[in-house]
Amino acid sequence: MREEMAQREAAELLRGHRKPRTPHGWGLLEALWLLAFYEPVVTEGHLRRKNLEFIFIRFSAWEFAGCDKLWAGLVTTLCHRIRRHFGALPLSVFHVLGSRPRFASGFSQREWILKKGACLRLWGLMALLGAGIAILLVALLVPGIKEHHALKVVGSAVASLSGSSLLLGAFSILKNFLVSEKKKIERLTNSDRFAGQLGFMSKIRSEVEALVDFLAFMEVFERRRLRVVMEITGLDLCYPEKVAGVFNAMATLLSDANAPFIFLLAVDPSVIVPCLEETGCMKGLADNGYAYLNRAVSLPFSIPETGARSRLRSVEAAIRTREDLMYGIIAGNVAKSVGAQRGIAGASGWREADSAVVAWIHEAFRCLHDSSDVLSRYLPENGANVRRIVNTVPITLRLLLHRSGIAGAAGIASPREAAAWVVLADRWPGRLSWALQCLEDPGQSVPASNSLRKTLWSVFRENVGELSALRQPLAKVLSLDGDPELFQAFLERDFPFGAAQARELLGVTVNLDHSIRRQMGLLRGLSRL
Repeated sequence: MREEMAQREAAELLRGHRKPRTPHGWGLLEALWLLAFYEPVVTEGHLRRKNLEFIFIRFSAWEFAGCDKLWAGLVTTLCHRIRRHFGALPLSVFHVLGSRPRFASGFSQREWILKKGACLRLWGLMALLGAGIAILLVALLVPGIKEHHALKVVGSAVASLSGSSLLLGAFSILKNFLVSEKKKIERLTNSDRFAGQLGFMSKIRSEVEALVDFLAFMEVFERRRLRVVMEITGLDLCYPEKVAGVFNAMATLLSDANAPFIFLLAVDPSVIVPCLEETGCMKGLADNGYAYLNRAVSLPFSIPETGARSRLRSVEAAIRTREDLMYGIIAGNVAKSVGAQRGIAGASGWREADSAVVAWIHEAFRCLHDSSDVLSRYLPENGANVRRIVNTVPITLRLLLHRSGIAGAAGIASPREAAAWVVLADRWPGRLSWALQCLEDPGQSVPASNSLRKTLWSVFRENVGELSALRQPLAKVLSLDGDPELFQAFLERDFPFGAAQARELLGVTVNLDHSIRRQMGLLRGLSRL
C-alpha cells in the first residue's frame, strides 16, 4: 500500500498537478486561515485526483480486552491516532469553525469559497467591540461627559457582549484543544447514568461524524484522497461479547457510504464464528456465524496454503530471532572460553558440554531449514506454530543432554530425530498422546518387554479402534491434530520412532500437554469397567 501511494503521488506530479501540502510548519497557518474563513468545495478536479495517502492505525483487541466496552477502545484509538497525525490545533479549530465540504455546482474548479456569514459576524463583533471600547473611553476620559452614567453603561454593555462572544469562541477552541475526542468518549463510557440512555450511541456517532467531516476537509486542503486503514488483530483472544462489540463498532463507522475507513480484519474464522454464534447478534441469521461474516466482510481474503519456500523463510526468521536472543551470547561465551586459559577440570567439562549443546542445537536447526530434508515437509503453515517449534527445540535438546549426557543422548536420538519429535508433538498432540498412553497403560494385555520392541506407529494402529470409540469425548483434543495421513507417513515411513525411544523422549518433551494423556487414560479406564 505504501508503494502504491508513492507511485500515485509521482504520477500526479508528472501530470503537472499541484504538489500536496500538509498541516505542518507554514502549512499549519494556511490550514487555520482556511478553517476560519473559507468553506471547502469538492470539485470535478478533486474527484479526478488519483494520489492518496493511507493513514495506518493498528488496533490490538487484546490490549482492550479487560475493559467493559471493547468497541469504545476501537473508536478512541481511531480518534487518538487521527488527532496525532494531523495535530490537535487544526482538529480543535474545525470543531468550532470548520464545515464539511460541499459539492461544486457545475464544472467550477474553485475549491475554496469565502464564508461571508462568518466574516460578517466576525467583523460585526469586532466593530461592536471597538465601538463599545470607544464609547467607554469617551465616557471615562472626555471632560463634561464623565458625569453621564448612561453612556458608561452603554459602552460597557456593548464591549462586554461583543467581547464575551469572541472569548466564548476562543474558549471553545481551547476546550477542544485540551479535551480530546478520546477523553470525551471515555468520559461517556464511564458515566453509568448516561451509558444506559438512548442518546449514548448518538453522542458517539456525532463524534465520529465530526471526524469524518474533518478528514473530508483535509482531503481538499492536502490536495489528495485520504484513507484511514485500521488493522484489527487479537480478536481471537477476546470473549465472545467483546468480539460482537467490535463488529458493531465497525458497522457504526462504515454506516456512512462516504466514510474514508478501511478495516483489515485479521482473524481465524474457526475461532471467531463460534464466538459470534454465542452472542445475540446472530438472531435472524439462523445462528450461522459464517453468514454473518459474509455480510460484514466486503472483501474476503483467505491466506492460501503456504508453500515450501515460505515455510523455510518462516523457520529462518524464527531461528534468527532465537540466535539474536540467546545463541549470540552463547557463541561469545564459547569463544571467550576457548581463548582464555583452561581453568579447573569441572569448568573445562562445563565448557565442553555447553559447546556440545550449541552444536546439537545448530544441527537441529539446519535439519529444519534444509529443503532437501523430508522433515521440512511436516512443518506447520502457521507462523506461530513455527516459532513455537523453534523455541522448543533448544529446550528439548538441553534437557536431553542434561539427563543422559552426550554419549547417552546420542544413543537415544540424534539432533534431527529430536527436532522431528518436537514437530510430531506440535502437529499431532492428540494422536501422539493416545499412542503414548497405550504404550504406558499397565492394563495392556501385551507384556511391557514385548511392547517396547514395537514401533510407535504399530502401537497406535493396534489401538486406533478404541480411539475411534472415544472420538466424541475427545473431539476437541483430536481437532488440534493435523492431517491424519501425514501422521501415518511421519511415523510409519519417515521417522519410525520405537516404543523404547518414545518412552525416553517423553521425559524431555515440554511442548506436549500431559493432561491430555491423563484424560485419555481416565476415559480408557472407564470404558473398560
